[in-house]
Order: sequence, then structure tokens, then C-alpha cells
Amino acid sequence: RRVCGARQYQRRRDARMIVQPIEVLLVEDDPGDELMTREAFEDNKIGNRLHVARDGEEALDFLYRRGVHSEAPRVDLVLLDLNLPKYDGRQVLERIRADPDLTHLPVVVLTTSSSEEDILRSYKLHANAYVTKPVDVNQFIAAVRQIDDFFLSVVRLPHQWMPHG
Repeated sequence: RRVCGARQYQRRRDARMIVQPIEVLLVEDDPGDELMTREAFEDNKIGNRLHVARDGEEALDFLYRRGVHSEAPRVDLVLLDLNLPKYDGRQVLERIRADPDLTHLPVVVLTTSSSEEDILRSYKLHANAYVTKPVDVNQFIAAVRQIDDFFLSVVRLPHQWMPHG
């Protein structure tokens, strides 16, 4: 019985290795954090595609495929900083959760803030996870890789969705 369970686990693990890459939207205004996130994705050797919006307004334009983002792919995961120009991350998260076409979208808050108030508010707005950015470059890259691995090989994401205009 144990051997059979181990074989089933191995088959499931092998099946995960051939999963389709996912589209990830990083909403980040800090060029250094963007660069480290890109590095984590590239070093992880996973074909997930990383797209970047540099403020809250651009993030919403990307998600709704408006303006210069009219040809943007549908996103499978959002990595969202809280402290952004134009609309801050809390406002973006609130808009995502209020829209029936976007509400299913997994959102991981990835921010420098370790404020209990920010953590609580993010979860009240239904963030899927809250990750405080480590100060150390290697720890930051490792954290992003873990998020990437988790959403690629552990979590089941909904099928592609189609937002209304």
C-alpha cells in the first residue's frame, strides 16, 4: 500500500513538471526590486512569464487590457507591492476583489511593510498571502522563487478567464 502511494505521488510530481507556464504580473515601482524579481524568475529555470506594472494605474490597465496593454495576456498571479504611485496596492487589491471578473485572481502582497495594520488590511481585502520583502538580496530572491514554485507546482489555479472590457 505504501509503495502504491509513493508511485502515485511520483506520477503526480512528474505531471507537475510539465505544467504550462503561468503569466505573472509584478506590480512594483522600485527598479531594484523588479530586477531581483526578474533574476529570481530567470534563475529558477521555470518558464513563467513575468510582466511588470510600475504603478497601480498601470496594473489595472494591464488587468483590464486597456490602452497600451490592450494585447496583454490574461494574468494567472499578481505579485503586488503596497506602496505605489497613483493607486496604492491596497486600492488595486480592493478593485481586484470587487470585480467579479478578477476576484478569483491569486494576489500575493510582496512589500517592505511589516506593519501589523498593513498585514491585517491586506488579508481583510482577501490577499492570498502577505510576504515581507527580505532586505538581503539572496533571501529576497529565495522568497520570490518559493512563491513562484508554490503557485506553479503546488497550487491549482483556475482556467484562463476573460474579463469584460
